[in-house]
Parts: sequence; C-alpha cells; structure tokens
Amino acid sequence: MNLSNIKPAEGSVRKNKRLGRGVASGKGGTSTRGHKGAKSRSGYSRKIGFEGGQMPLQRRLPKFGFKPVNRIEYKAINLFALEQLAEGKKINIINVQTLIDAGMITKKQQVKILAKGEIKSKLEIEAHAFSKAAQQAIESAGGTIKVLK
Repeated sequence: MNLSNIKPAEGSVRKNKRLGRGVASGKGGTSTRGHKGAKSRSGYSRKIGFEGGQMPLQRRLPKFGFKPVNRIEYKAINLFALEQLAEGKKINIINVQTLIDAGMITKKQQVKILAKGEIKSKLEIEAHAFSKAAQQAIESAGGTIKVLK
C-alpha cells in the first residue's frame, strides 16, 4: 500500500451538482431555481417572519410584560426545610455552602428564608435575605441570623 492507491470508502464522496452548465446537463437553463421572480435571483433572502405581505404574527400579537434589569431572584427556602436539614445532619449552623451540599440550591443562586413551618432548634443561619416573619421565628427560637451581601 502506498499513497498512489489510497481511495476513500465506497459511497463516502459525492460529486457536486454542476448547475447552469447547459440544457444537456439536466440542471441547466434555470439551474433548478424555477422561472423568474426574486427567489431565482442571487442575493435573495426573505425577511424573518415574512408572511407574503400578510401582517406577521409578531406584529398581530399585543406587546406585554416587563423584566426589570436590576431584579434579584432569590431561591425561597422555608423554615421547615431548614429544621429538617438541621435534624437530619445534626448541625446548628446553616450557611450557603450547607444548602449547596444538601442540593437545595446551586452555587449561583441567592437564598431567601421564608417563614412557612416552625423552627424548634437554636440555629445560626446565613442567607442573602430573610422575611420579617422568618427573622422573628428564628430569633424567638434562640437562633441568630446573618445577612450576606
């Protein structure tokens, strides 16, 4: 075997269509583009969403909604979930890393503690935000809170 007798695998290489090379080629004359009109010309491109002159869907539907640029989205975690986590792992300090390890949040999410459920154990909790009711519930149980930036 040498370089002069190497060939590609059978059927792996196809010949290109030779368009516009005369009528006898079978692809001559109009070069498979049909007759006349913008679609047969070079450089034609239809606008995205164009519906043949009919009012396009994106203009028929009403505009609505607004997303504020500076909005901070929090992952809500309730007190009963923190209580279960503390009892299950036998810990009294709950921070962001603890919640990530438990699979409750991802690294990029910010946490807000909400007051659903009740908390019995004395916990030290670190989070990005707390609801007022959750803050009162934690402090009344003898725990402390720390708000992260």
